[in-house]
Amino acid sequence: MTHYVALLRGINVGGKNALPMKDLAAMFSAAGCEDVVTYIQSGNVVFTARPATAAKVPAAIAGAILRSRKYRIPVVMRSADEVREVAARNPFLAAGHEPDTLHVAFLADKPKATGVASLDAGRSPPDELVVRGREVYLRLPNGVAPSKLTNAYFDSVLGTTSTMRNWRTVLKLLELVDR
Repeated sequence: MTHYVALLRGINVGGKNALPMKDLAAMFSAAGCEDVVTYIQSGNVVFTARPATAAKVPAAIAGAILRSRKYRIPVVMRSADEVREVAARNPFLAAGHEPDTLHVAFLADKPKATGVASLDAGRSPPDELVVRGREVYLRLPNGVAPSKLTNAYFDSVLGTTSTMRNWRTVLKLLELVDR
């Protein structure tokens, strides 16, 4: 059994797509996951599963939410080892930037080099971004709200699905997978 993190995009945000965490946890249990723990109301789920079961989780959970709530919710997953790597590889933290300004956009798939090259680094000054594998590391000194570096932007340019988390949440998820 391996620990995993599932990151759902767009639930319980601004009063939209309400989904109680106990219902979400039950969906994960029904999909064959064990030791299911949710973190805050915005769709962070830590669980254990066999790799074959985990591979089916994004489609199973997205389908369960669509059937029960009629919401189309993307589900992006990472293994515990991948979460550890994300935490260790943040270039902005290594450069000494304030952790409260840091975020990570988790991508469902590794983007093509042409997509990464198409990202506009000057799209939203003074914001900064660095793509590493299936993550876009972000430094948003003025916060998320005014930034033009959004999930919709990354989805369209990189041709995949993204979901963003602040650095505090990334560290908490790391703590939960290492429990």
